[in-house]
Amino acid sequence: MSNDDEAAAEAAGDTHLLGFSDEILLHILSHVPSTDLVLSVRHTCRKLAALCLDKSLVHTVLLQKDYQATEEKVKQLVKEIGREIHQLNMAGCYWLSGSTIEHVARCHSLVKVNLSGCHLTSLRLSKVLSALQHLRSLAIDVSPGFDASQLSSECKATLSRVQELKQTLFTPSYGVVPCCASLQKLLLYFEILDRTREGAVLSGQLMVGQSNVPHYQNLRVFYARLAPGYINQEVVRLYLAVLSDRTPENLHAFLISVPGSFAESGATKNLLDSMARNVALDALQLPKSWLNGSTLLQHMKFNNPFYFSFSRCTLSGGHLIQRLINGGKDLRSLASLNLSGCVHCLSADSLLRKAEDDIDSSILETLVESCCNLHHLNLSAAHHHSSDGLGRHLCQLLARLCHLRSLSLPVCSVADSAPRPDRAPAPPAMHAVPRGFGKKVRIGVQTCPNPFVGQSAPQPASVFWSLLKKLPYLEHLELIGSNFSSAMPRNEPAIRNSLPPCSRAQNVGDSEVAAIGQLTFLRHLTLAQLPGMLTGSGLVSIGLQCQHLQSLSLANLGMMGKVVYMPALADMLKYCKRLKDLR
Repeated sequence: MSNDDEAAAEAAGDTHLLGFSDEILLHILSHVPSTDLVLSVRHTCRKLAALCLDKSLVHTVLLQKDYQATEEKVKQLVKEIGREIHQLNMAGCYWLSGSTIEHVARCHSLVKVNLSGCHLTSLRLSKVLSALQHLRSLAIDVSPGFDASQLSSECKATLSRVQELKQTLFTPSYGVVPCCASLQKLLLYFEILDRTREGAVLSGQLMVGQSNVPHYQNLRVFYARLAPGYINQEVVRLYLAVLSDRTPENLHAFLISVPGSFAESGATKNLLDSMARNVALDALQLPKSWLNGSTLLQHMKFNNPFYFSFSRCTLSGGHLIQRLINGGKDLRSLASLNLSGCVHCLSADSLLRKAEDDIDSSILETLVESCCNLHHLNLSAAHHHSSDGLGRHLCQLLARLCHLRSLSLPVCSVADSAPRPDRAPAPPAMHAVPRGFGKKVRIGVQTCPNPFVGQSAPQPASVFWSLLKKLPYLEHLELIGSNFSSAMPRNEPAIRNSLPPCSRAQNVGDSEVAAIGQLTFLRHLTLAQLPGMLTGSGLVSIGLQCQHLQSLSLANLGMMGKVVYMPALADMLKYCKRLKDLR
């Protein structure tokens, strides 16, 4: 832009982009990819040249999923602003060669860098880290062929100052953990295959010969997530064995996510006993086999906890109240609670509960009153049936959790009540969207009437509708059948024998799905195993009203083998302008 153009822009005032204030322009520019910002936009005029180099824009550079960031662009970007970058995220930039990744070494002011998914050998990693003296947070992959002995003394000096490490393991190794003497936060992802490409069986015992062991004395957060496979369990035991020798005094969060069963060992028992004696935790997640039948929760000390996960544990409601909530103890600090698959967590102490039995609403009421500031709650993968008592329905009690942002429920839990033989069938719900999908009418199945175009639908007086009305800021909702299992689970063992839907789930249909349209700020939605859906017309209501929806996952809607909702889904997608992920 010439000087005359700039003068004209100033004379035009706010009718031109450059007429906006610097604050507004900086906000607009923050949505422009860093490579475009520095290599293109900066050269348009003097005002944008100055703004594009503002600290708020160049201190943090995100190249993750920026598929237009070619090798030449990345090299030029680092050359232009490398010394100004404090945080750099290159996670998943698999298309960049190792020689391009080496240019990160020019970013001498880096405090945080994510190189997960990048092509890095031990020697290249050593060269990059040797130049980053201010680095405090690091994320890398440890692939076959990694050799810690190839790391230079300068690299090890940098690692000794790193306080936060995310390490994804594709081979049995301690990686760079033994070099991180100041480590406070350790995130481990175990993705090791049981066999090599040549078919050789791997063993975690390959790590035993490594002379260096991890330093955990300053550790505050330990997190490990395991992909399926025995080798990952074998390797994580070696990491935990070091923890069992000397448990860090400042440990506040201990989380292990394991698919399937993970048997306790002598080292893990010693670790848990030591934790019970010496530390007060803020966050806890353990394999179900470590908690089932254990008195561990009775002896654990918690200090203002914010995260608990007891997924698929045989934890009864009585134990939940007595051991965890301490008979109604104030847990206002708790922000996230995962009780997925805990089939007895809302019932009395008896473990002989049948699926059709009602929950003990007093247990849920105590839970809601004690954990009144919950932001995330997961009650899926269990049959939580409510009785007909006034104000005692699960949905009515959960409506008190006004701070919820994420909620996962089984389909049968939102049904108004169990069907009774003396109750007349409910009239079909009205919807704002006409049927008009040209489908054949199925004999014996009630169909939705065709309302007048533009006619607003009456609000169903269902407890689920009332629940969502009380949670207007919900961003993440999962409504999943209690017997549903994914055919291709990512971090769970595959279950081939699928069970039929719960009988109460038949009472949850299109009107309940339409109720989700109340959630104006909804971003992520999962619906699975809803046999009561007839036309899918509720999906259109969601598309029209949930304009922030980014991800949508659907499975087993309607009668098995009858995909009757496709016309409605096609209509819904016309309105989902921000949708990024559809499954």
